[in-house]
Amino acid sequence: MSATPSRMVALGTPMPSFALPDTTSGKQVDSASLAGRPSVVVFICNHCPYVKHIQAGLADFGRFCRDKNVPMVAISANDVATFPDDAPEAMASEARRAGYVFPYLYDESQAVARAFDARCTPDLYVFDADGKLAYRGQFDDARPGNGIAVTGKDARAAVEALLAGGKPAAEQKASIGCNIKWKPGNEPA
Repeated sequence: MSATPSRMVALGTPMPSFALPDTTSGKQVDSASLAGRPSVVVFICNHCPYVKHIQAGLADFGRFCRDKNVPMVAISANDVATFPDDAPEAMASEARRAGYVFPYLYDESQAVARAFDARCTPDLYVFDADGKLAYRGQFDDARPGNGIAVTGKDARAAVEALLAGGKPAAEQKASIGCNIKWKPGNEPA
């Protein structure tokens, strides 16, 4: 299992605009629906062992965000030609099985993943109420096989800081996970 780190995009970067289909509801979800309050965007997929490892914690974090009125979406951008387990129908089934309460969006063109400069799954972004990047990086310190409990403490602390009118801690650790499975010719530079 190879590990790819997140890119650690500059804090303050505006949220890229997007409109993607939600595999669970069939509706379009766009970035405008996240505006005006802190929000969370996380790139995940069905088959990644790093995502599977935090899946229950991610579902719990989704309920935390919902209860705090913080919009959250997950996006999968993997090439389904080579990774059919990440196809939209499988995404919808996985979201139901995992208990996700947030939209699970499909980025077929991979343009949204490229706009976010996403590199791995999971790759987590927390934006402030002005749509500026306030946190990017790991969900928490848990990784498959390291024995650390999944808590979502880094993601939760970032959201709580914004809700309290502050900023997330300046020291932020890159996420580690499987690389996004790019279509031929879509690989980022």
